[in-house]
Amino acid sequence: MMKQSLSMVGGLALLASSLVGSGCAKRVDSDARPSPESIAQYYPLAVGNAWTYRIDGRDDKPVTVEIVKEQDGFFVDNQGGQLTVDAYGLRDPKRYLLRGPLEAGRGWNNVVSVSSTERYQLVQVGFPCKVPAGSFPNCVSVEGRNKVDAQTTLVNTMTFAAGVGLVRVDVATEHEGKRVPQTELELISYKADAASTPAAPAN
Repeated sequence: MMKQSLSMVGGLALLASSLVGSGCAKRVDSDARPSPESIAQYYPLAVGNAWTYRIDGRDDKPVTVEIVKEQDGFFVDNQGGQLTVDAYGLRDPKRYLLRGPLEAGRGWNNVVSVSSTERYQLVQVGFPCKVPAGSFPNCVSVEGRNKVDAQTTLVNTMTFAAGVGLVRVDVATEHEGKRVPQTELELISYKADAASTPAAPAN
């Protein structure tokens, strides 16, 4: 599942988005309405930026995602992932991972194919989070859901830290109301220079 997901969408943010999730129900109210420039801070896009993750708490097989080039308006990583920031938010070629305004409870849908619609929601905005790479004061948590079949939903929660990028991904399946954890990714080290967007976002 892990390899298939990485090759299918590339990059860990895209692994997360393709496995869509719905984490905790805790909500934090926020009146902030960040512009696309502030959304960009949650995933700094620049060639050379890199993030290394441990999978399921194991330190023996880390995965590194590094942005290797900019092509057709997207930043491409070594896992095949493609990301950009436009006037609406952070996205890959098929879906938005973050959309503004960044307010807890705000949701959106991504139609990724004729038979697949992913549902996303901002769970928490502006909260502190901690992973092996460090403690970060300003994080955003996004949950996404995608039905596999009538009984099963793939659920994931992505946590982004301002100035850092994707710091945590929790993937689970939900079957008849019961959630079973599948994969956990945690950031252990990173190199994230300031974001550089391919085009100035329209307001």
